[in-house]
Amino acid sequence: MNHSLRTPRWWGIHLFTVLAVPFCVLMGLWQLERFSARTEADRAYQEARTDRTAGPLTELLPVSTDTVGRRATVSGRYDPEAEFQVPDRRVDGQDAFYVLTLFRTNGGRALPVVRGWLPAGTPSASIPPPPRGRTTVTGALQASENQRTRGTRAGGLPEGRIGVISAATFVSLMPNEPRPPHDAWITVQEPTGPLRAVPPVVPEGAGLDLKAFQNLGYTGEWFVFAGFVVFMWFRLRRRELEQSPEARTPGPVPAPPSPTRTPAPTPSPTPSPSPSLSLPLPPDSVPVTLSRPVAGSGPGEDARKDRILKVVGGVLAAVFVGFLAWSGTAYLTGQNYSGELVTFEVVSPEAVEARLSVRKNTDAVIVCTLRALSEQGREVSRVDVRFPDREKDVDRRVRVRTTDRATALELVGCQDAKAG
Repeated sequence: MNHSLRTPRWWGIHLFTVLAVPFCVLMGLWQLERFSARTEADRAYQEARTDRTAGPLTELLPVSTDTVGRRATVSGRYDPEAEFQVPDRRVDGQDAFYVLTLFRTNGGRALPVVRGWLPAGTPSASIPPPPRGRTTVTGALQASENQRTRGTRAGGLPEGRIGVISAATFVSLMPNEPRPPHDAWITVQEPTGPLRAVPPVVPEGAGLDLKAFQNLGYTGEWFVFAGFVVFMWFRLRRRELEQSPEARTPGPVPAPPSPTRTPAPTPSPTPSPSPSLSLPLPPDSVPVTLSRPVAGSGPGEDARKDRILKVVGGVLAAVFVGFLAWSGTAYLTGQNYSGELVTFEVVSPEAVEARLSVRKNTDAVIVCTLRALSEQGREVSRVDVRFPDREKDVDRRVRVRTTDRATALELVGCQDAKAG
């Protein structure tokens, strides 16, 4: 081995290469394994969807990646007084809203059932009523939504509409229920009337979603990193060998050839009006061409261009800062209301008491959305609090019911009910 490749610097390069290449390969194999696991989960999910055998709801709860999408059956009756619309959904490339009715199971707990969807703008009178009396519902089992679910609304919707299908939403809408609703919902796959079936969604963490293909992309990146480390090692090694003292050892230098002079031709005599003296140029002379400076070049011109660029950059920066200031001022002045969660207290394993402070115009009706979280970060309640008071400053205490013991309470936001 060349002596230059055994210096402390190169021992560090060798050690880095030996450690980096296996690490990159192992990380690539790990990402490939993650992609394979998601592919297997998607295959199992598709098999569960094609399985037409319906199982009892009680045997499929709690919802997991193994049971979501399975056909579930439950007996009970619909509650026509507890029907809601779920707006701002996208189904089959159309703007739509879900029609959701609470189903009272034989066990006494409520179950949200999505009976179908209709195009946005369909009048409420076109929604068919739910079946009366005792009945059995069969549909695809779905997990409760959260604010990260596509199509959900944070809150602030008019009465009779909800933005998130979850037990945390319905527990606040039914404060007099002895038991919280099921932490799941069902989408009917064979609706009646003009209603159309809402397709079941792939559970989070399963299926060939964007994260699965991200794992596949990360696999390629780690393998490319491994190849890049090897490539750079060979390149640095080659450059080091070319610049090593052994490669720069001088050899014998050949003597330059002696120049041969050729006699200049004798000019023929020509008549001249006046005597002149001509001196022959040396044979090794180099002609020199003088040129005028090009207009628009030189240190002065470069300085002038620099000043122009600085002025233009300063103007653009001033315009950008002014636009940001104008946008921020317009946003702040356009907000004629604000809300603040002052304090909250966990009064029981199933309730939280909060103090809200709202500043608004006297003619504005403000809706503030609260959500309670468990110790594990799971949403256990979501409630919209309306402030129709004809006062500018409102300070109110609110009792929030939860599906489990809450450890945190958040103010999601406030908005004008008319805008919602």
